Amino acid sequence: MDQVRFGSTGMKVSRLCLGCMTYGTPTWRDWVLDEDSSRPFIKAALERGITFFDTANVYSLGESEAVLGRAIRDFAPRREDVVLATKVFNPMGDGANDRGLSRKHILASIDASLKRLGTDYVDLYIIHRFDYDTPIEETLEALDTVVRTGRARYIGASSMHAWQFMKMLGLQRANGLAQFVSMQNHYNLVYREEEREMLPLCRSEGLAVTPWSPLARGMLAGTRGRQTQRAASDQQSRWWYTHEAEEDAIVAAVQAVAAACGVPQAQVAMAWVISRPGITGPIVGASKPHHLDDAIAALALKLSDEEVAKIEAPYRPREPAGHK
Repeated sequence: MDQVRFGSTGMKVSRLCLGCMTYGTPTWRDWVLDEDSSRPFIKAALERGITFFDTANVYSLGESEAVLGRAIRDFAPRREDVVLATKVFNPMGDGANDRGLSRKHILASIDASLKRLGTDYVDLYIIHRFDYDTPIEETLEALDTVVRTGRARYIGASSMHAWQFMKMLGLQRANGLAQFVSMQNHYNLVYREEEREMLPLCRSEGLAVTPWSPLARGMLAGTRGRQTQRAASDQQSRWWYTHEAEEDAIVAAVQAVAAACGVPQAQVAMAWVISRPGITGPIVGASKPHHLDDAIAALALKLSDEEVAKIEAPYRPREPAGHK
């Protein structure tokens, strides 16, 4: 698998990132795999050239980090051969300071994440969302401390408005603080609002882009309407994907192109994301063996201009989704 430059940094990452929200404990979400079921996917990803792994402290309330850390120690030849990313922001407990992007929570969270991952540093430490309750300056100074003390090599951000991201970047530059090098945002064929401001911003500033939910929670793979275990409890999809007629038309177009190409729908939807300008590599989830197969095969699938136009045509503007 190709290794590509991570934005303007010197770090190289695999063209796909394995998202690890699915790995941890089903006591957090009933569709999450336990450790014994998770490890084969992490091992298979490493064997197939995926070196970039994304998790978060909130996934299984820390157990995802622990499962990933143990698997990396057991299956990766060296710690230096992988790029580990984790995130901070979401509630980790009932205490008033168990959430958000305060200095107190960030510094406590990075130490806890490192302990669970079993490593001295993470390669990328990401703020999971924008914190409206904490001064931006406090958050950025705390992240700078994390980098300067060696607990993270780089810092990144996840879904927010482009003006918020640019304001934070501007303050980092003006004050000589460690700067964000990446954006992890919501982007797929049925949610393309990031094309208006965030993606042009990232291209202009030389930032890596690692989209989450490239298959729209499986919708683009043809799972809408199926009584899957995840669909039964996935409230977020019900908030984000509410334009059913339009979304169904996009899925139908993907299905038609996939049939003509003789490949699964997931490969077409993933190939589209990978081919978009400025995309470093999507974050892919895998709970069945064919999920990795489809994602990797999509790297070699080249869509024609006519095929791209066909699957893009039904899209209509919508309100931002996934920022909270």
